[in-house]
Amino acid sequence: MKVRIVITLAVIALIAGAAAFGFNKLRASSTNTNIPTAPARKGDFTAIIRCRGELKARKSVQVTAPKNVPELRIVWLANQGSAVKEGDPLVRFDPSSARQQLQEKEAALRQAQAALDQATANNHVVAEQDKIDLATAEYQVERAKLEVSKLEIVSRIQGEESRVDLKLAEKKLEVAHANVALNKASGAAKEASLARVRDKAKDEVELNQYRLEQMEVKSPSSGIFHVLPNLSQGWLNAKPFKVGDQAWPGGALAEIPDLDTLEMEGKIEEIDRGRMFVDQDVRVRIDSLPESTYPAKLIQLSPMTVMSWEWPPSRTFRGFARVAKADTRLRPAMNGSMDVVIDRIPNAITVPAKAVFTRNGKPIVYVMENGKIREVEVTMLARNPDEVALSGIAEGSNVALVEPERKGGA
Repeated sequence: MKVRIVITLAVIALIAGAAAFGFNKLRASSTNTNIPTAPARKGDFTAIIRCRGELKARKSVQVTAPKNVPELRIVWLANQGSAVKEGDPLVRFDPSSARQQLQEKEAALRQAQAALDQATANNHVVAEQDKIDLATAEYQVERAKLEVSKLEIVSRIQGEESRVDLKLAEKKLEVAHANVALNKASGAAKEASLARVRDKAKDEVELNQYRLEQMEVKSPSSGIFHVLPNLSQGWLNAKPFKVGDQAWPGGALAEIPDLDTLEMEGKIEEIDRGRMFVDQDVRVRIDSLPESTYPAKLIQLSPMTVMSWEWPPSRTFRGFARVAKADTRLRPAMNGSMDVVIDRIPNAITVPAKAVFTRNGKPIVYVMENGKIREVEVTMLARNPDEVALSGIAEGSNVALVEPERKGGA
């Protein structure tokens, strides 16, 4: 009886062990089957440095409010981001105040011109009267001289009276000449004063006509119309100019960037700055246009770091990549990235970056072969944000994208 019990227990133990072994094997096989993998590809590998940035135009024409024009209130504004041509209207201001001032100045000019015309007419009348008075005085002098010439045939008393009359006539002639000069100088001065008043009124009319003409701002060049923020309420409350806003004379309202000079301004980390040089190839990507890649050239690198306005603050270098052929969909201030090509490796084995792990300080990959996982030590040739070039495995090898131990223990 005891022997049967022992044999029975032994058989049960063997069955349980076999079941456990089979279950573990089945579980391991199922685990290996569920691990995500990716094939190792062979081809030319392009090593890049990826930098975030935004598009900017190297050349841009600024649209400003007219100078020496008060009370600039916007009543019409071209659409933000619209394509404009040189000479197209961009901004219109309320002309009612300028038109009213022009009418007032024109009335003042007419009044000043009338006063000048009246003064000119008065001077002409005075000058004619002066001519008559002067001619009369000259006649009296000549007549007195004639009487003096009769001294030999008249009495001595009459002769003395004739001499006195001649002196009086000569004095009156001097007074007439003085009056003529005085009236002429006085009339010229008054006429000049009124002419200055007229000229001032005319200048004010021309100024108001200029102001009225400046109520419409036209495009200085062709491009994309970009409205600038209105800073009158401070940086925190700054919003793009809109209809109804008050502009200040000479203030910047908008800009028209030249799309042929678009550049991607990227933020370069200090660790990557030493591997980048001018004239390197760049691939520009725009966040809002993920389907497109734009070839570019690195044209400039900042010699010093620049402090960012982000929080926490950081210091990075700046790199500028000129887009070779601008797309009409591209606009300044678009966010994106630029991939700076620093090396090209022909016939390289590439795998996804997340397929490479570290074991004992060395890079490894997990290769799937016949349902089993084999740990393979590899040599890193180059690394990109998304993929890695390496040696140590064959083309077409399936590599695990997660560590099997972690996946199996999940």
